[in-house]
Amino acid sequence: MEKNPTSADDLKTIRKIMEGSTKFLSLSGFSGVFLGLFAIAGALIAHFMILDRGDMSYVEYFNTLSAEETVNVRWQMIADALSVLFLSLLTAIFFSFRKAKGSGESFLTPVSKRMFINLLIPLITGGLFAIILLFQEYYQLIVPGLLIFYGLALINAGKFTYNEFFYLGILEIITGLFCALFPVQGMIFWIIGFGILHIGYGLFMYRKYEA
Repeated sequence: MEKNPTSADDLKTIRKIMEGSTKFLSLSGFSGVFLGLFAIAGALIAHFMILDRGDMSYVEYFNTLSAEETVNVRWQMIADALSVLFLSLLTAIFFSFRKAKGSGESFLTPVSKRMFINLLIPLITGGLFAIILLFQEYYQLIVPGLLIFYGLALINAGKFTYNEFFYLGILEIITGLFCALFPVQGMIFWIIGFGILHIGYGLFMYRKYEA
């Protein structure tokens, strides 16, 4: 017996409406690509312009600095990280707002608010924890900590958006744990976790949901 095309279309519409009422589906794949590019740019700026020593570990580098130079480098690192975060959030909001507007949906909904709250709590906690590590001179734990907290933030927010958000969080945590095992290679793991994974995720999401 053949299925009624009208009934199948109705079921798809009902499913979309129900899913839209419980999940925020306006996240754009383009934002993931730009987030990855910003993260890679921030890492290169930190590595070659702020730290200025491509062949030295963080601990070795900071040991060569005076107390005043150490304070200056710390604040430059914080400024670099905050710039990446600001540009990333601004880009994510812009593309998500544009996608929501294009599909005739509202950007600020109860679901999107819950998603952002669940995302920001671990994200802010991880950022503050990284600043504490920076001033306590536990430099090699900063990148692993950021990756792990970021992964937890994605998992926490994944309940309110695409399932792929959850799996990206798992990959970020795994990357962070490997970074903790090889902390000297922190910058490489930063580029992998915040850069390459984001770009790959963004391209995948764009082809799956937007192309």
